[in-house]
Amino acid sequence: MFSIPIHEERPWQDSLADLITDPQELLRLLELSAEDLSISPEVLREFPLRLTRSFAARMQKGNPKDPLLLQVLPQQLEQIRTEGYSNDPLQEALVNPVPGILHKYAGRALLMPSSSCAIHCRYCFRRHFPYTENRPNKQQWQQSLQYIRTDDSIHELILSGGDPLAISDKYLEWLLEHLAGISHLRRLRIHTRMPLVLPQRVNDKLCDLLQRFPLRCIVVIHCNHAQELDEQVHAACKQLKSAGIELFNQSVLLRGINDSLPALSALSEKLFDYGVIPYYLHLLDKVQGSSHFEVSESTARQLLAGLRKQLPGYLVPTLVKEESGQLSKTPLY
Repeated sequence: MFSIPIHEERPWQDSLADLITDPQELLRLLELSAEDLSISPEVLREFPLRLTRSFAARMQKGNPKDPLLLQVLPQQLEQIRTEGYSNDPLQEALVNPVPGILHKYAGRALLMPSSSCAIHCRYCFRRHFPYTENRPNKQQWQQSLQYIRTDDSIHELILSGGDPLAISDKYLEWLLEHLAGISHLRRLRIHTRMPLVLPQRVNDKLCDLLQRFPLRCIVVIHCNHAQELDEQVHAACKQLKSAGIELFNQSVLLRGINDSLPALSALSEKLFDYGVIPYYLHLLDKVQGSSHFEVSESTARQLLAGLRKQLPGYLVPTLVKEESGQLSKTPLY
């Protein structure tokens, strides 16, 4: 690991504006050469490198197989066109009734307040998503909110994206005020990597905002490996828990990153130490450019069987895959 000075008083927006976007800079920080890894300029143009310095600081110097590095580094393998993989593996275009809204499961709808993330995960199933068409202007925001208002079967709203915590507190406050006025909404679920990749984003102002409104708040983080969890992340999780926010984690099973019993066991144990419940372990969504991360369903089942023998049931995430057109995620183990 290497150390990057991170000052608590530095505004999180400054850190978000100072991302690592040049692969050569990342390789220099990790003391790796271009020969250690195959980096594709073509892939960079399609889906650029993007990560925070705090996340990079948890990577091991000199290790081209570091499990955090492999999640974010663009590789030549992404140019392989694989049968059965597509740009929209979950067919989200079919459940996108108005800009910024996805509505595919009963009782829940997903709202995308941001098209950007602090980190580009190379296996992201939305790496080809048409964010330009789903970035509502003021008039379209009213259309999106009206869609939620007029469907009283929606009891839970999921903020996703992009990363919903990449937006400003002022923007988030405006959104929460409007959502709080929708009587049939009971819960707000926020899917975010920010507590992991930019822990400074979790501060008093954010927690006060999430506590102020009547919707019960759940934060689902996305952590794939125990190495992602450090003391700053622990502090962010403790602050969210102290604000009465439920914390869950969802992971993606990734070849060469967490597809082993020790890796999955260590992740569940450390998450629970941080006050986070292991929730879902996803099979890879088959987005074009990610096939080198795939772990077979049979291997995944074997790993979960082994995990059940090692851990109490509450530390074993549910193994699922997501299939377009289904009424829920499909549990596999």
